[in-house]
Amino acid sequence: MSVLNTLAQPFSPAGFPHFHYDQGQLFAEGSKLAEIAQQVGTPCYVYSKAAITQAWQAYQAAIGTRRVLVCYGMKANSNLSILNTFRALGSGFDIVSGGELARVLKVGADPKKIVFSGVGKQTWEIEHAIKVGVKCFNVESASELKRISQVASALKATATISLRVNPDVDAQTHPYISTGLKENKFGIAIEDALQTYQLAATLPGLQVVGVDCHIGSQITETAPYLDALDKLLALIDTLKENGIALKHLDLGGGLGIRYDDETPLAPSLLLSAIFTVIDQRGYSDLELVFEPGRSLVGNAGVLMTTVQYLKHTEARNFAIIDAGMNDLIRPALYQAWHGVLPLDLPKAELATHHYDLVGPVCESADWLAKQRLLDLQEDQVLALDSAGAYGFVMACNYNTRGRPAEVLVDGSTWHIIRTRETFEDMIRGESLP
Repeated sequence: MSVLNTLAQPFSPAGFPHFHYDQGQLFAEGSKLAEIAQQVGTPCYVYSKAAITQAWQAYQAAIGTRRVLVCYGMKANSNLSILNTFRALGSGFDIVSGGELARVLKVGADPKKIVFSGVGKQTWEIEHAIKVGVKCFNVESASELKRISQVASALKATATISLRVNPDVDAQTHPYISTGLKENKFGIAIEDALQTYQLAATLPGLQVVGVDCHIGSQITETAPYLDALDKLLALIDTLKENGIALKHLDLGGGLGIRYDDETPLAPSLLLSAIFTVIDQRGYSDLELVFEPGRSLVGNAGVLMTTVQYLKHTEARNFAIIDAGMNDLIRPALYQAWHGVLPLDLPKAELATHHYDLVGPVCESADWLAKQRLLDLQEDQVLALDSAGAYGFVMACNYNTRGRPAEVLVDGSTWHIIRTRETFEDMIRGESLP
């Protein structure tokens, strides 16, 4: 997607109002990205606090006066400053590890607003979560249920639990981020749910409080959610008939964002449809829990990178950049699209070449964008948009490359919220016997 434009007045790339061009320069809110790149260097992730806040407020406006807890799915972006932003907004948190629990506690999150998901909880993680008093565990197997019972009993405590049910609903998304089908590793098959709830009711140290599901990510239609909801409400009916009353219904997250030309599903449209069904079925007294991640931070971030070399061949034109698959693995892993925005907007339609943006990592999969019509020069700085979710959190040190810096913009001010990783950082913990 070419962003070349002859306009001199301010304008924003479609779908990204907090990233805009003014006098040909790309800004995040009131901060010029070129100045951040010059002072911090590249690769560098930059996030907009206003974009995060606006995305959060879209959920709150849709919720209105309903009893709903929004738990930020922090695996999307777990920087402490991002977590603290959500804590200040009143968010709960959806965690999937003991490390994530430690992160949210570090910023002062209320344990009673934390739900602990994930298929592989270890004993030490369960112990810590029980001791701090998390809202509930989203349990994903009968074996895990028994383990939590054992740990709680040993602690002479009670663990509140919700079963994550797999409703066998196709979210119509990428297979790697589809989680609600029978062949996925997540959750308990819905046909086995009653038996597992009955088991939970007999185990010591457990209190059954809810039902949970998460069918996938980057969903842009209401139909998959409503299909899952219908099955969950039927299960709740069956549980009620068998003397098991629940306090909350957790529908997970998964709302999509705009990467290219998608039309994201507004929280208001989804929640309105869900509220209608729940009221019709007589369950308006249930607390609802949602676990959005990508839709809260995805469009709030960019990854800045510098063109190192231009390489023109008979088959392809390559722009070799300083960001690689170790910095942003989504294109290599999911064949994902990220728009490419030059920090300095050309004054005319000068693009004559289609470029593949490739990184320095020694893998053919090391590409961040393919066949983009761009006017490029060496040493030019670019921004890959929609990089606020599943960007830095999935970064690694492959090829002994330090992970990028992270910056949070707040109006015309900005803060380095993670310094660039150094060689000494990378080898800390290694030794020569």
